[in-house]
Amino acid sequence: MIRQPSLSLFQYGVIHYDSPDERGIDVALLYKKGVFIPQNFRTHVLFLYDKKGERDKTRDQLVVGGFLGGERIYFIVNHWPSRSGGQARSQPYRLKAAKLNLRIIDSIQRLDPNAKIISMGDFNDDPTNKSFKSILQTTGKKQIALKENRLYNPMEIMHKKSLGTSAYRNRWHVLDQMYMTPSLLEASPSHWRYWKAEIFNPPQLIHSKGPYKGTPFRSFSNGKFTGGYSDHFPVCLYLLREKN
Repeated sequence: MIRQPSLSLFQYGVIHYDSPDERGIDVALLYKKGVFIPQNFRTHVLFLYDKKGERDKTRDQLVVGGFLGGERIYFIVNHWPSRSGGQARSQPYRLKAAKLNLRIIDSIQRLDPNAKIISMGDFNDDPTNKSFKSILQTTGKKQIALKENRLYNPMEIMHKKSLGTSAYRNRWHVLDQMYMTPSLLEASPSHWRYWKAEIFNPPQLIHSKGPYKGTPFRSFSNGKFTGGYSDHFPVCLYLLREKN
């Protein structure tokens, strides 16, 4: 993909591993060479088993550590188990995914307590679901994140405002998220710090008519290609620091 003429000029790089997912879905990190320099990366397998004790193969969690503008930072790329069968029925799978995510973050922080870590992806859970509030113990308030050394999730505020990245049965959900360690909230002008996050939903990414009007302009509908992009809106996170 990044070798296509329209993209090759931008000097993108990609870090990708084949996951054991039964549908062939993987996770990857796309980055711009010269801006971010990867140093180490690995995948963490999420082991899930159904009621019969058989392995339910899903996506790995990809961890990439490197230098963003010369400063050390870590990214965790996720695509947690879907809501197939219903949100409540599938919830235990995502709770296990959250526990794996927490173990990854803890392992990095044991080596570097002040590590700057951003976990991102399609979590198939809202910011207020149990995986986030009980397992990861995320908060949507900066002051609490700093005071209690908790993970900060700016998407929680968007969810409470009834915004969303994905719509299901006329209800919006914020399934696509980015959350971070509180080290990215500290007021240090010479280092990367969090500024803001947003859902990217310009008109060209929205269905303008038909049964999906107002929702993300999806690529496929009823097994046919519709010319769209995705049934999820992308999310953006902005980091700032003083220019040298």
